[in-house]
Amino acid sequence: MTRLSVEMLAADTVAPITTAGHAQLGIAVLAGIAVIVLLITKFKLHAFLALTIGSLALGAFAGAPLDKAIASFTTGLGTTVAGVGVLIALGAILGKLLADSGGADQVVDTILAKAGGRAMPWAMVLIASVIGLPLFFEVGIVLLIPVVLMVAKRGNYSLMRIGIPALAGLSVMHGLVPPHPGPLVAIDAVKANLGVTLALGIVIAIPTVIIAGPLFSKVAARWVDVQAPERMLPQRASDELEKRPSFGATLATILLPVVLMLAKALVDLTVDDPTKPLQRVFDVIGSPLIALLAAVIVGMFTLGRAAGFTKGRISQTVEKGLVPIVGVLLIVGAGGGFKQTLIDCGVGQMILDVSKDWSIPALLLAWLIAVAIRLATGSATVATVSAAGLVAPLAADMSTTHAALLVLAIGAGSLFFSHVNDAGFWLVKEYFGLEVGQTVKTWSVMETIISVVAGGLVLLLSLVL
Repeated sequence: MTRLSVEMLAADTVAPITTAGHAQLGIAVLAGIAVIVLLITKFKLHAFLALTIGSLALGAFAGAPLDKAIASFTTGLGTTVAGVGVLIALGAILGKLLADSGGADQVVDTILAKAGGRAMPWAMVLIASVIGLPLFFEVGIVLLIPVVLMVAKRGNYSLMRIGIPALAGLSVMHGLVPPHPGPLVAIDAVKANLGVTLALGIVIAIPTVIIAGPLFSKVAARWVDVQAPERMLPQRASDELEKRPSFGATLATILLPVVLMLAKALVDLTVDDPTKPLQRVFDVIGSPLIALLAAVIVGMFTLGRAAGFTKGRISQTVEKGLVPIVGVLLIVGAGGGFKQTLIDCGVGQMILDVSKDWSIPALLLAWLIAVAIRLATGSATVATVSAAGLVAPLAADMSTTHAALLVLAIGAGSLFFSHVNDAGFWLVKEYFGLEVGQTVKTWSVMETIISVVAGGLVLLLSLVL
């Protein structure tokens, strides 16, 4: 297991923008995070504005000149958006094509037709995991809610027996598996290999989602025995379509970027020679940008055209897919700005200096930092980008696999105990018609199980890899 050591070097070699000592830097970090937390929780300020103000507050508390603090923040914002912004946009377009063409409904209906009885919770995990690959968590919830309510009513199931597995599948994908924004930002921050992170993320995601989904749903259904609320089911996209894509074409489109990125990782591990034509080819087609771009272009035909969309309708779908992600891009970018301010103030080196005599594993430290920020801010994305900035220097001497595990440790910690300061908490509560206490006993506990199980598996894998 990788441990903090005296020999570890800071990832950033640029002279810090402040000469503050460790004590002042430590206070500055706590003050900066406190400002972000207070603005988000108390004043309900948008996370983008909170991160921007918190970054400037961090620089001020650390004694950095204001112009240099501003330069650090804008540099980090630009670098982060340049690194992951296009990927987030492409993922959003693919998700919108999937939803509007009825492809998502086709996957859902096909799997449900093959499942029944005790297999239904497992089918819900499968549906949510497949659908959740290209979709943001909130979009996935909106897409799956009609299915959850329909299945619960039709089969007379407890809502928790069906809903928890679906939520677990979406949440695990969101926190652990690229191309979701959180993992992408963490990968960029610690310079981890995307293919290796994706492969290890899937390895960890499978047992995690089984435990937090179908298995925990049995307990959750006993704790909160409620039926699907009597409400008008939201209209599904495919209800207005004369035809929709086939199951095979839809599934192939969803999995195309994953297969390309995994293929690149496999070639990197087996060939490991950048001069070989095979590796050069896969370095291109397996890059996140090309893999997602290929899926979007293919999806225009296998999803859009297959649903009978005209060229104009496909163009409108692409445009509509981009509109909702503006806020996500700004939050992710501001998180990158906060990260860069941390680095430029010398916080990374401070963490190494202060913790060089600790015996705590680096992966556990990353998990704990992400947990603390998640509990304080309620945002998994904010927790991921902030924790990644704090622990990025720890990856300097790490192997490729341990750097990937560091990303996954951060992702696991970012999912810990969602509560009243998390928008996802209220989304689940309102859609499922639960009380606050019932939401805590189901959704919040499920998120904690995901975080702890995934974090434990990360530490376990670090012992054998």
